[in-house]
Amino acid sequence: MRILVTGATGLIGGAVARRLAAARYEVVGLARSAASAAKLTGMGYQAARGDLKDPVSIANAARGIDAVVHCGSPNDQNSAAYDEVATRAIIEALRGTSKRFLYTSGCFLYGNTGDEPATEDSQLNPLALVRFRQALEEEILAAAADGVHGIIIRPAWVYGNHAWTTMMMYASAQENGAARHVGNGQNRWTCVHVDDLADLYLLALEKAPAASIFNGAHGAAIPLIAIARAASEAAGAEGRVAEWPLEEARQALGGFADAIACDQVVSGERAERRLGWQPTRQSILD
Repeated sequence: MRILVTGATGLIGGAVARRLAAARYEVVGLARSAASAAKLTGMGYQAARGDLKDPVSIANAARGIDAVVHCGSPNDQNSAAYDEVATRAIIEALRGTSKRFLYTSGCFLYGNTGDEPATEDSQLNPLALVRFRQALEEEILAAAADGVHGIIIRPAWVYGNHAWTTMMMYASAQENGAARHVGNGQNRWTCVHVDDLADLYLLALEKAPAASIFNGAHGAAIPLIAIARAASEAAGAEGRVAEWPLEEARQALGGFADAIACDQVVSGERAERRLGWQPTRQSILD
Protein backbone atom coordinates (compact mmCIF):
# COMPACT_ATOMS: atom_id res chain seq x y z
CA MET A 1 0.00 0.00 0.00
CA ARG A 2 1.47 3.33 -1.11
CA ILE A 3 0.89 6.28 1.21
CA LEU A 4 1.55 9.88 0.17
CA VAL A 5 2.83 11.89 3.16
CA THR A 6 3.14 15.65 2.94
CA GLY A 7 5.70 17.10 5.32
CA ALA A 8 7.56 13.78 5.46
CA THR A 9 10.79 15.47 6.56
CA GLY A 10 9.11 17.59 9.26
CA LEU A 11 8.33 16.92 12.91
CA ILE A 12 4.94 15.19 12.68
CA GLY A 13 5.21 14.05 9.08
CA GLY A 14 8.67 12.64 9.67
CA ALA A 15 7.50 10.56 12.62
CA VAL A 16 4.45 9.38 10.66
CA ALA A 17 6.59 8.41 7.68
CA ARG A 18 8.95 6.40 9.87
CA ARG A 19 6.04 4.64 11.58
CA LEU A 20 4.38 3.78 8.28
CA ALA A 21 7.64 2.47 6.86
CA ALA A 22 8.17 0.34 9.96
CA ALA A 23 4.70 -1.13 9.37
CA ARG A 24 5.83 -1.99 5.82
CA TYR A 25 3.83 0.59 3.95
CA GLU A 26 5.45 2.26 0.93
CA VAL A 27 5.96 5.90 1.86
CA VAL A 28 5.86 8.50 -0.89
CA GLY A 29 6.98 11.92 0.28
CA LEU A 30 5.95 15.14 -1.40
CA ALA A 31 9.02 16.98 -2.69
CA ARG A 32 9.00 20.61 -3.80
CA SER A 33 12.53 20.48 -5.25
CA ALA A 34 15.16 18.09 -6.53
CA ALA A 35 17.04 18.53 -3.26
CA SER A 36 13.94 17.57 -1.27
CA ALA A 37 13.42 14.55 -3.50
CA ALA A 38 17.02 13.45 -2.95
CA LYS A 39 16.59 13.83 0.81
CA LEU A 40 13.46 11.66 0.76
CA THR A 41 15.03 8.93 -1.35
CA GLY A 42 18.07 9.03 0.90
CA MET A 43 15.74 8.23 3.80
CA GLY A 44 14.43 5.19 1.95
CA TYR A 45 11.18 6.73 0.69
CA GLN A 46 9.84 7.40 -2.76
CA ALA A 47 9.40 10.99 -3.88
CA ALA A 48 6.61 12.71 -5.78
CA ARG A 49 7.20 16.24 -7.04
CA GLY A 50 4.66 18.78 -5.90
CA ASP A 51 4.13 22.08 -4.12
CA LEU A 52 1.45 22.59 -1.47
CA LYS A 53 0.47 25.86 -3.13
CA ASP A 54 0.09 24.24 -6.56
CA PRO A 55 -3.20 22.28 -6.73
CA VAL A 56 -2.38 20.58 -10.03
CA SER A 57 0.87 19.14 -8.69
CA ILE A 58 -0.84 17.99 -5.47
CA ALA A 59 -3.64 16.29 -7.40
CA ASN A 60 -1.13 14.57 -9.66
CA ALA A 61 0.86 13.34 -6.66
CA ALA A 62 -2.30 11.99 -5.00
CA ARG A 63 -3.45 10.00 -8.01
CA GLY A 64 -2.21 6.43 -8.09
CA ILE A 65 -1.73 6.53 -4.31
CA ASP A 66 -3.68 4.31 -1.92
CA ALA A 67 -4.03 6.91 0.87
CA VAL A 68 -2.87 10.44 1.70
CA VAL A 69 -1.60 11.76 5.04
CA HIS A 70 -1.35 15.54 5.08
CA CYS A 71 1.15 16.77 7.69
CA GLY A 72 2.71 19.55 5.65
CA SER A 73 1.06 22.66 7.07
CA PRO A 74 3.61 25.03 8.65
CA ASN A 75 1.20 25.87 11.52
CA ASP A 76 1.96 29.57 11.30
CA GLN A 77 0.60 32.66 9.54
CA ASN A 78 1.16 30.90 6.18
CA SER A 79 -0.94 27.86 7.10
CA ALA A 80 -4.12 28.92 5.33
CA ALA A 81 -2.35 29.52 2.03
CA TYR A 82 -0.92 26.01 2.11
CA ASP A 83 -3.72 24.06 3.73
CA GLU A 84 -6.72 25.28 1.80
CA VAL A 85 -5.16 24.76 -1.61
CA ALA A 86 -3.58 21.41 -0.79
CA THR A 87 -6.55 19.95 1.07
CA ARG A 88 -9.07 20.83 -1.61
CA ALA A 89 -6.79 19.42 -4.30
CA ILE A 90 -6.45 16.16 -2.38
CA ILE A 91 -10.22 15.92 -1.88
CA GLU A 92 -10.79 16.39 -5.61
CA ALA A 93 -8.15 13.80 -6.49
CA LEU A 94 -9.67 11.22 -4.11
CA ARG A 95 -13.34 11.95 -4.81
CA GLY A 96 -15.28 8.77 -5.58
CA THR A 97 -12.40 6.43 -4.68
CA SER A 98 -13.19 5.64 -0.99
CA LYS A 99 -9.48 6.16 -0.32
CA ARG A 100 -8.34 7.42 3.07
CA PHE A 101 -7.28 10.99 3.65
CA LEU A 102 -5.79 11.83 7.07
CA TYR A 103 -5.75 15.55 7.72
CA THR A 104 -3.62 17.16 10.43
CA SER A 105 -5.66 19.79 12.23
CA GLY A 106 -4.97 20.70 15.85
CA CYS A 107 -6.29 21.37 19.33
CA PHE A 108 -5.90 25.13 18.90
CA LEU A 109 -9.41 24.88 17.42
CA TYR A 110 -10.74 24.54 20.98
CA GLY A 111 -9.17 27.79 22.18
CA ASN A 112 -8.98 28.22 25.95
CA THR A 113 -10.83 25.26 27.43
CA GLY A 114 -11.02 25.96 31.15
CA ASP A 115 -10.95 22.97 33.45
CA GLU A 116 -13.41 20.81 31.48
CA PRO A 117 -11.39 18.59 29.11
CA ALA A 118 -12.12 19.31 25.46
CA THR A 119 -13.33 16.31 23.50
CA GLU A 120 -13.92 15.88 19.80
CA ASP A 121 -17.54 16.92 20.39
CA SER A 122 -16.72 20.13 22.25
CA GLN A 123 -17.76 23.46 20.81
CA LEU A 124 -14.95 25.04 18.82
CA ASN A 125 -13.53 28.44 19.71
CA PRO A 126 -10.47 28.59 17.45
CA LEU A 127 -7.49 30.84 17.89
CA ALA A 128 -7.18 33.36 15.07
CA LEU A 129 -4.09 31.54 13.79
CA VAL A 130 -6.11 28.45 12.85
CA ARG A 131 -9.64 29.77 12.42
CA PHE A 132 -9.62 28.75 8.74
CA ARG A 133 -9.35 25.09 9.74
CA GLN A 134 -12.86 24.99 11.16
CA ALA A 135 -14.43 25.40 7.71
CA LEU A 136 -11.79 23.16 6.14
CA GLU A 137 -12.60 20.35 8.58
CA GLU A 138 -16.26 20.68 7.60
CA GLU A 139 -15.32 20.25 3.93
CA ILE A 140 -13.33 17.12 4.73
CA LEU A 141 -16.15 15.57 6.73
CA ALA A 142 -18.72 16.44 4.04
CA ALA A 143 -16.56 14.79 1.36
CA ALA A 144 -17.42 11.40 2.86
CA ALA A 145 -20.70 11.65 0.92
CA ASP A 146 -18.63 11.82 -2.27
CA GLY A 147 -16.45 8.82 -1.55
CA VAL A 148 -13.52 10.43 0.30
CA HIS A 149 -12.63 8.55 3.51
CA GLY A 150 -11.62 11.63 5.47
CA ILE A 151 -10.16 11.37 8.99
CA ILE A 152 -9.15 14.37 11.09
CA ILE A 153 -6.39 14.25 13.70
CA ARG A 154 -6.16 17.12 16.18
CA PRO A 155 -2.75 16.93 17.87
CA ALA A 156 -2.20 18.60 21.22
CA TRP A 157 1.21 20.17 22.00
CA VAL A 158 3.76 17.95 20.28
CA TYR A 159 7.13 17.28 21.92
CA GLY A 160 10.08 15.01 21.23
CA ASN A 161 12.58 14.93 18.34
CA HIS A 162 13.60 18.55 18.96
CA ALA A 163 10.12 20.05 18.65
CA TRP A 164 10.58 23.76 18.02
CA THR A 165 8.57 25.32 20.86
CA THR A 166 10.16 23.29 23.64
CA MET A 167 13.61 23.69 22.08
CA MET A 168 13.06 27.44 22.02
CA MET A 169 12.79 27.40 25.82
CA TYR A 170 15.79 25.06 26.06
CA ALA A 171 17.87 27.33 23.82
CA SER A 172 16.98 30.46 25.79
CA ALA A 173 18.12 28.70 28.97
CA GLN A 174 21.44 27.81 27.35
CA GLU A 175 21.99 31.26 25.93
CA ASN A 176 20.62 33.47 28.71
CA GLY A 177 20.68 31.32 31.82
CA ALA A 178 16.87 31.06 32.08
CA ALA A 179 14.18 29.37 30.02
CA ARG A 180 11.87 32.05 28.67
CA HIS A 181 8.14 31.28 28.61
CA VAL A 182 5.40 33.32 26.95
CA GLY A 183 3.06 34.99 29.44
CA ASN A 184 2.94 34.24 33.16
CA GLY A 185 3.32 30.48 32.62
CA GLN A 186 0.18 29.52 34.52
CA ASN A 187 -1.64 28.32 31.39
CA ARG A 188 -1.66 24.57 30.82
CA TRP A 189 -0.54 22.44 27.90
CA THR A 190 -1.95 19.02 27.14
CA CYS A 191 0.81 17.25 25.26
CA VAL A 192 1.67 14.27 23.10
CA HIS A 193 5.01 12.72 22.18
CA VAL A 194 5.49 12.81 18.43
CA ASP A 195 6.14 9.06 18.24
CA ASP A 196 2.95 8.31 20.19
CA LEU A 197 1.16 10.61 17.78
CA ALA A 198 2.60 8.67 14.83
CA ASP A 199 1.16 5.49 16.36
CA LEU A 200 -2.23 7.19 16.36
CA TYR A 201 -1.92 8.06 12.67
CA LEU A 202 -1.17 4.43 11.83
CA LEU A 203 -4.16 3.21 13.82
CA ALA A 204 -6.42 5.81 12.22
CA LEU A 205 -5.21 4.84 8.77
CA GLU A 206 -6.04 1.20 9.45
CA LYS A 207 -9.16 1.45 11.62
CA ALA A 208 -10.85 4.84 11.68
CA PRO A 209 -14.24 5.20 9.99
CA ALA A 210 -14.88 7.91 7.43
CA ALA A 211 -15.73 11.39 8.72
CA SER A 212 -14.16 10.73 12.13
CA ILE A 213 -12.15 13.04 14.38
CA PHE A 214 -9.56 12.09 17.01
CA ASN A 215 -7.60 14.21 19.47
CA GLY A 216 -3.94 13.28 19.69
CA ALA A 217 -3.56 14.14 23.37
CA HIS A 218 -2.23 12.20 26.32
CA GLY A 219 -1.75 12.70 30.04
CA ALA A 220 -2.52 15.48 32.47
CA ALA A 221 -2.37 19.10 31.40
CA ILE A 222 0.87 20.71 32.64
CA PRO A 223 1.48 24.38 33.49
CA LEU A 224 3.76 26.02 30.96
CA ILE A 225 6.04 27.29 33.72
CA ALA A 226 6.70 23.68 34.82
CA ILE A 227 7.67 22.77 31.26
CA ALA A 228 9.96 25.80 31.12
CA ARG A 229 11.62 24.75 34.39
CA ALA A 230 12.22 21.25 33.01
CA ALA A 231 13.75 22.75 29.87
CA SER A 232 15.92 24.97 32.05
CA GLU A 233 17.14 22.03 34.13
CA ALA A 234 17.91 20.00 31.01
CA ALA A 235 19.87 22.92 29.57
CA GLY A 236 21.95 23.30 32.75
CA ALA A 237 20.28 26.50 33.95
CA GLU A 238 19.17 24.94 37.25
CA GLY A 239 15.46 25.49 36.67
CA ARG A 240 15.64 29.26 36.24
CA VAL A 241 12.86 30.72 34.11
CA ALA A 242 11.91 34.17 32.83
CA GLU A 243 8.61 35.60 31.67
CA TRP A 244 8.31 36.81 28.09
CA PRO A 245 5.43 39.30 28.17
CA LEU A 246 2.72 38.30 25.73
CA GLU A 247 2.71 41.62 23.87
CA GLU A 248 6.47 41.38 23.31
CA ALA A 249 6.19 37.76 22.20
CA ARG A 250 3.52 38.73 19.67
CA GLN A 251 5.97 41.12 18.08
CA ALA A 252 8.36 38.25 17.43
CA LEU A 253 6.00 35.29 16.96
CA GLY A 254 2.76 36.79 15.72
CA GLY A 255 -0.34 34.75 16.48
CA PHE A 256 1.73 31.78 17.57
CA ALA A 257 2.47 33.62 20.82
CA ASP A 258 -1.23 33.39 21.69
CA ALA A 259 -1.13 29.66 20.96
CA ILE A 260 1.75 29.20 23.42
CA ALA A 261 -0.15 31.17 26.05
CA CYS A 262 -3.41 29.28 25.48
CA ASP A 263 -4.78 27.33 28.47
CA GLN A 264 -5.93 23.88 27.32
CA VAL A 265 -7.10 20.66 28.92
CA VAL A 266 -7.74 18.13 26.16
CA SER A 267 -8.89 14.50 26.25
CA GLY A 268 -7.51 11.80 23.95
CA GLU A 269 -9.78 9.14 25.43
CA ARG A 270 -11.75 8.57 22.23
CA ALA A 271 -8.66 7.41 20.33
CA GLU A 272 -7.70 5.10 23.18
CA ARG A 273 -11.17 3.61 23.39
CA ARG A 274 -12.11 3.33 19.73
CA LEU A 275 -8.75 2.71 18.06
CA GLY A 276 -6.81 1.01 20.85
CA TRP A 277 -4.23 3.81 21.00
CA GLN A 278 -1.83 3.26 23.91
CA PRO A 279 0.73 6.08 24.33
CA THR A 280 3.87 4.83 26.10
CA ARG A 281 6.55 7.52 25.82
CA GLN A 282 7.86 9.62 28.70
CA SER A 283 6.04 12.79 29.64
CA ILE A 284 7.28 16.14 28.42
CA LEU A 285 8.68 16.88 31.89
CA ASP A 286 10.64 13.61 31.96
